[in-house]
Amino acid sequence: MKILILGAGQVGSSVAAALSVEDENQITVVDRDANRLRELTEKLDIRTVTGHASLPSVLTQAGIDEADLLVAVTSSDEVNIIACQIAAQQADAPTRVARLREQEYLVLAKQGLGGEAAVTAAISPEQLVCEHVERLIATPGALQVLDFAGGRAQLVAVRALHGGALVGHEIRELRRHLPQGMEVRVAAIFRKGQAVKPEGITVIEAGDEVFFLAPQAAIKAMMSELRSADKRLTKRIFISGGGGIGRRLAKSLEHRYSIKVLERSRERARAIAEDLLNTIVLIGDCADEDLLREENIDQTDVYCALTNDDEANILSAMLAKRLGCPRVVALINRASYAELVEGSTIDIAISPQSVTLSALLSHIREGAPERVYSLRRGAAEAIEVVVRGDRRSSKVIGRELDDLQLPESTTIGGIVRGDRLLIAHHDIVIEPGDHVILFVTNKRDLSAVIALFKEVDWH
Repeated sequence: MKILILGAGQVGSSVAAALSVEDENQITVVDRDANRLRELTEKLDIRTVTGHASLPSVLTQAGIDEADLLVAVTSSDEVNIIACQIAAQQADAPTRVARLREQEYLVLAKQGLGGEAAVTAAISPEQLVCEHVERLIATPGALQVLDFAGGRAQLVAVRALHGGALVGHEIRELRRHLPQGMEVRVAAIFRKGQAVKPEGITVIEAGDEVFFLAPQAAIKAMMSELRSADKRLTKRIFISGGGGIGRRLAKSLEHRYSIKVLERSRERARAIAEDLLNTIVLIGDCADEDLLREENIDQTDVYCALTNDDEANILSAMLAKRLGCPRVVALINRASYAELVEGSTIDIAISPQSVTLSALLSHIREGAPERVYSLRRGAAEAIEVVVRGDRRSSKVIGRELDDLQLPESTTIGGIVRGDRLLIAHHDIVIEPGDHVILFVTNKRDLSAVIALFKEVDWH
């Protein structure tokens, strides 16, 4: 697959890294910054072109005429739209994905500039991060909450803590602790950064990051088994940073929770106050200890540090935690920072690149899985594939799970059939229309996994 990536920033570099591990992909990255491209070629086996991504001559030099996929993720919405428009008119690249920040552009891009849509898939990072934080707020104690099959199944990541009923016990004992008829599957375990294949005899240890798949109704019961139950209901939320993400989040939550937004800029704070109806807007520095005390941060249920400054987010989240806030979330762009602080003082470090990458991969993975989620900052992926075809055209229909030739790194968590989540057992037979949820800890095996579920065209 010939892939052209426009923009070598954090998102563009993440996409290039995620796709370059698959041997069949030929990747070209375009950016105006030659130094940034040089650093990228030192890490990855890719081709680079230096130049402005919206110029037809630069796109031609980069191989737009032969590209199967265009991913426009520069920092400029306008450049991304123009590049997709050129690709649609001149090269007819079949898939054109653009990252767009402005809401108006999202609508415009989907309509196209002249009738035909220039952008086949538009991604809004702010909206994606906002939805991600909303799911975390709704599920106290979760590190990640991922929806599959339209929300009929969820994959939830939880850190196992001392006091949880399952800590120090084997996974097979899980059934005893859950209400009768409720089934849950432990899809993966990460211990000290390394993947541990979950088997019946695997013992869950304190500090393990446990990914489990369950129907939405079973999530709370499962989490209370992995952690000592937190009876405190989420009512009060404090948001530091009134930028694109903070403002969106406050607007989305203000009718369900008591919201305070802290913004340094007086002008921006005034605009937020005019836009939001049920939100208290404060002006000040998020690292101001006296201000946080005055606003009773110890009585706040969730503190979200969402400014565009990593250091400010880390410091203010640590300060809020020290002052008594039980749950703190920080937006952190640098992966090294996120890994350093998450699970210590800061409960959850959110990587905008990882969230955006997951959405992009759903559109650009060859074989088009229904859902793709990047996990553990890109170390693993959770994918949802819809089984299509019949016994003749499919390699999996009519076969038991045990008979599937899956790589060692891959675990089937469950199958959504109709409205039911079937927890993966060895004798389940795959049927047409099944949504199969898989967990892959070695990304080099992804192409083999997707190929297995791909419908074969015999014509």
